[in-house]
Amino acid sequence: MILVVACAAQFMTVLDVSIVNVALPDMKASLGLSPAGQQWIVNAYTLGFAGLLLLGGRAADLVGARRTFLVGLAVFTAASLACGLATNGGALIAARAVQGIGGAVLAPATLTLIMTNYTEPRARTRAMGAWGSVIAAGGAAGAVIGGVLTEYAGWRWVFYVNVPIGVAIFAVALAHVPVAHAHAALPQAPAGQGGRGGPRRLDLPGALAVTVGLTALVYGIISTGSSSWRSPHVWAALAVGVLLLAAFAVIESKAASPLVPLSSLRRPALAVANLVVAGLGAAMFAMWFLLSLYMQQVLGYSALRTGLWFMPGCLAIVIGTRTSTRLIPRTGPRPLLVSGMSLSTVGFLWLSRIDAYGSFTTDVIAPFVLCTLGLGLAMLPVTAAATTGIPPRESGLASGLVNTSRQVGGALGIAILATIASRTARGHGGGTAQALTAGYGNAFLCAALFTTGAAFASLYLPGRPDAAAAAAPTAPGGPGRPA
Repeated sequence: MILVVACAAQFMTVLDVSIVNVALPDMKASLGLSPAGQQWIVNAYTLGFAGLLLLGGRAADLVGARRTFLVGLAVFTAASLACGLATNGGALIAARAVQGIGGAVLAPATLTLIMTNYTEPRARTRAMGAWGSVIAAGGAAGAVIGGVLTEYAGWRWVFYVNVPIGVAIFAVALAHVPVAHAHAALPQAPAGQGGRGGPRRLDLPGALAVTVGLTALVYGIISTGSSSWRSPHVWAALAVGVLLLAAFAVIESKAASPLVPLSSLRRPALAVANLVVAGLGAAMFAMWFLLSLYMQQVLGYSALRTGLWFMPGCLAIVIGTRTSTRLIPRTGPRPLLVSGMSLSTVGFLWLSRIDAYGSFTTDVIAPFVLCTLGLGLAMLPVTAAATTGIPPRESGLASGLVNTSRQVGGALGIAILATIASRTARGHGGGTAQALTAGYGNAFLCAALFTTGAAFASLYLPGRPDAAAAAAPTAPGGPGRPA
């Protein structure tokens, strides 16, 4: 039951990244949203989730997985209800931000529940496999579920659906998650490893600086869709974002228990893997967002038809993930990442040639499947590359950084690529089908640059595992035991 609780909660947090995409046109018509407002429906959740994800992991250490899980679930469920009840765009965006904060507290606690309750290695491996599969399934299923709910129940039900599920999970968690883990002892922060020694504390200044800084940066980028780059408010937002992110780096270098120990980024594999996953997230988050708008606003598809047409891409992600799971022990992460990002690059270049009078079967399905197959091939290898050679005490930090980089990359990708699409459309005459298609085509072309950069960066990651082992120094106990 603990595994069911953890996986169901994780499924909800991942699902809510993508479930709103298909419902965006209906939200726009109902609430009078601008194009920038549509972006914020997605990015408000993503930024709240990304900015506080590492803080949520620290909170689970400080007050215990059970308490953190229940608090995060309660906030997420209540915010979902507020999203469904929103009567204007501002209220919906604010509720989405709170929903993202709840998800940032909830998601790390689900993993902590598994790690603390499954201590036997084989059982833990099976539990982690189920938890990881839920992440892939939630992201892929969001568009399909969103289409069905929007078509038959209305866009508000993409949020309302979380309420009964959240209440049920809360009740089961109260009954089955042990209280013993609610007051886990907090480990000491090791001196000289990004901390100053002493008990670990929540790095609230760092979390505030990175969250507000990213929000200001994204706001500045999105504002260029309707204003000139030389507008004072655009420059002010970008400057505030850059200054706060710089302040975040200073805070982390001085904090007793930083969210991101800067010393950890000196590991080349971890630093490069985070760069790769940020580029991957930027391209892929924007792909779901832009394709949803293209199919409904240009091709005239309903929400249900749009969601169902996303199913081939969901299947391609599953195939890519299963393929990489089988191949990575023999090939290492680098070949799979280069192959996956190369496939996605070809797909995005192909998508950049979409036509205003085309159809999904002739213009979209083949390049879309290439993009999502590449995504599936890359998901596991990039996490493996980030955690290879990491000491066990830092493995949680490494995986948390990867998840944060994916969300941050996604938020920035939607902001940049949707802004490119908007500015291109305005240059071609506004909201006509031809103008919108030209904008989406240019955005997909720029998405190919993100995946190309990720492919080249992947060349600096570890290659075959046997080669890495052969190159590793050995302990005095004999060969094959890395020091």
